[in-house]
Amino acid sequence: MAWDLFLWLISFFVSMALLAVVIYQLICLSDLEFDCINPYDSSSRINAVVIPEFIVQGTLCALYLVTWHWFMFLITAPVMYYHLRLYMKRQHFIDVTEIFRLLNGEKKHRMVKLAFYLLLFFSVVYRLVATAVISLFDDDDIRVPESRVF
Repeated sequence: MAWDLFLWLISFFVSMALLAVVIYQLICLSDLEFDCINPYDSSSRINAVVIPEFIVQGTLCALYLVTWHWFMFLITAPVMYYHLRLYMKRQHFIDVTEIFRLLNGEKKHRMVKLAFYLLLFFSVVYRLVATAVISLFDDDDIRVPESRVF
C-alpha cells in the first residue's frame, strides 16, 4: 500500500508540472496575440517545453501501465497517441513564419490539453487522498500488543 501512495504522490507532482507547462504555453500564445512578445521569442519558448512535455506525459502513461492502473492508463493513452502522432508527422513544433496563421488553432489545442490535464489532476488528487486514507486506517498495519499471562 505504501507503493500506491508513492505512485500517487509522483503522479500528483507530474500532473502539476504538466498543468504548469500548458499554462505557460497558453500565456506565451496570449502574449503573442496581444503583441507583447515577438513571434520568434514566443515560438522558441513554446518549442523549448514541447519535447519535455511529451516525454513526461508518456512516462506517466507508461508508469500507469507498469503499475496496473488500467483506468488511469486508458485516460492518458489517447493523449500519448496524439503526442506521438504529432511527433511522427513533425508537427509538434511551432513554426515562426506561420505562427500567426495557426494561433487560434494552437490556442484551442492547448485549451483542450489544459482541460484534460485538469481532469487528470483532479482524478489523481482523489486517488491520492483515497489511498492515504486507506493506508492510514489499514488493519494489516496495526499491531495489537499481546496480553501477558502470568
